[in-house]
Amino acid sequence: MEDYVYILDYLPTGRPGHRRGAIAYGIGENQFTLLELIPKPNVTLSIGERVYVGKELDKREKIAKVKGRVNYEDLTPTAHGEIFYVLLDIIKNNEERFVKFFNESPPITTRFHSLELLPGLGKKTMLEILEERKKEPFKSFEDIKKRVKTIHSPEKIIAKRILEELENPNEKYRLFTRPPLIKR
Repeated sequence: MEDYVYILDYLPTGRPGHRRGAIAYGIGENQFTLLELIPKPNVTLSIGERVYVGKELDKREKIAKVKGRVNYEDLTPTAHGEIFYVLLDIIKNNEERFVKFFNESPPITTRFHSLELLPGLGKKTMLEILEERKKEPFKSFEDIKKRVKTIHSPEKIIAKRILEELENPNEKYRLFTRPPLIKR
């Protein structure tokens, strides 16, 4: 269960051809769960806004109900257009968590490391990261950029990986996201 969600799209009159009434789509802060949300009456939501959706109903200021999980293909075109930028915000707001990934990510097999799943990272860059983190753990994204010359934007690399996991329901390895909702 996610406690906080970032809004990807807000439809004050609902989705065309569907139920009337406001609806929003959001992405969870911890497991990047995609959710369909019903806002409280007379509430306006902004794309990129962080809202509480946790179990404590009295703390929910803007969301009346979490309608349920959705998959990437269920999102609106607007949500598809915004998701990468919202992911960047989540990653930057939780920098310590993602720097920890660079410091502690394990091998998957004896010949394949989880760092190699990051888009644009090959064996050479992976080995450079492993060497640098042996010397001293990374402290920030800025530290990663300074010490690993081929990485210019660690937050974008992570955002691209999260997006790959969300877009591909059959993704074998999941570093950051929950498996997609299985539709019956």
